[in-house]
Amino acid sequence: MEIVVKHFNDLTVDELYEICKIRIEIFTLEQGIYVQDLDDVDKSVYHMYLKDEDGIQAYVRIIPRGVVYEGASIGRVVSRKRKCGYGTEIMKGAISFIREEFGESRIDISAQVQARRFYDLLGFVQTSDVYDECGVPHIHMVLDLDGGLSAVSDHVGTNSRI
Repeated sequence: MEIVVKHFNDLTVDELYEICKIRIEIFTLEQGIYVQDLDDVDKSVYHMYLKDEDGIQAYVRIIPRGVVYEGASIGRVVSRKRKCGYGTEIMKGAISFIREEFGESRIDISAQVQARRFYDLLGFVQTSDVYDECGVPHIHMVLDLDGGLSAVSDHVGTNSRI
C-alpha cells in the first residue's frame, strides 16, 4: 500500500478518473446519494489516496483553511473495503498532513451520523445537533490537535456548523 497526496493541479488525468470512480462507487452506487459530488472545492484542495496494485482503495480530500470552514477540514472520506483499516490509515495520514504541512491545530468535518463511531475513535468530538446534508443525516465534528476541546465543546447542541 502506498499513500499519495497531490494538489488538484498536480493530479494526472488517470488519478482524477480513479478518484471520481471511487467517490461515485461509494456515495452514489453504494449509499444512494444522488447529488452533484464534484464541486469547485475539488480544485482548491489536496487529494490523498491509498493505493495498491488494484488501484485506489481509500480516499480523502484535504481542505485548507478558509475554503469550507474557517480552519482546515477533511472531506469525501471513502474506503472500498470496511473493517480492514484503510479508512483509519487514510484519515491518520490526512490528520498528519494538516498538522505538518498546514500547521493547523484544529480540523473540522461534516460527518455522516452513521460514521460517528469511526470519527470518535480518531479523536473527533461532535459539536452540533444532527442536520441534513444531501439528504443524509450529518453532524459537525472537531479534532483539536493541541488536546483540549473546551473552546469548541460549548457549541454542542447549537446546530451551528462552526
